[in-house]
Amino acid sequence: MSDAREELSRRIAGEITLSDDPGATLRKWRTDFDVSQTELADQLGVSSSVVSDYESGRRESPGIGVVRRTVEGLLDIDERRGGGRLRQHARVLSAGFESDIVHDLREYSTAVPLEEFYEAMGATEIVRGDHDHVNGHTVIDSIQAITRLSSEEFYRLYGQSTNRALVFTRVTRGESPLVALRVVSPTPNAVVLHGIEDGALWDHAADLARVDGVSLATSNRDLDDCLADLQKL
Repeated sequence: MSDAREELSRRIAGEITLSDDPGATLRKWRTDFDVSQTELADQLGVSSSVVSDYESGRRESPGIGVVRRTVEGLLDIDERRGGGRLRQHARVLSAGFESDIVHDLREYSTAVPLEEFYEAMGATEIVRGDHDHVNGHTVIDSIQAITRLSSEEFYRLYGQSTNRALVFTRVTRGESPLVALRVVSPTPNAVVLHGIEDGALWDHAADLARVDGVSLATSNRDLDDCLADLQKL
């Protein structure tokens, strides 16, 4: 876990330092860790107005010392809460993926009914496949995965079990993810296409899912909210 913490710390600090709007990037990571301005301020030993001023740009962009203390503060808070964000990042790293390709990769201790998974995703089912449960999930940036992963690397998205749901984000029609799955065997239990507009689904998506016996659903729910509820499964 220490390696994951160090790697995540470098990533966050680098993003904030190199950002055109460091305050907005700091705010993004604080909210991603579900930490309030007051909680972060208490951790850093400053007033909440200081954190607010950095995030809004009212204060000069934070120097590397402030950035380092802020990042360490977020990670310390996460560890006190049980290390959920760190474990999520460690799972992605252990699977050999960059976190801009895989948002989350998780195995469940027991099988989760598909309806419960859909509820966490705010998903609407289009096709019911051959299975009514999933044993894990992988949340994938569809554009990064399709353009950067080999077929062997694509298979590793299944983690420890193929009886899982694959969630593809940044989807416009759903054609590319579903076609890509056809060259990878075996198929997952379910596929959720995230970010797709109503009525924009590829005409042949449902037919392709039926042929492969895969449950197919779509979701437009905020991705961070989805990831937060998926952590509770």
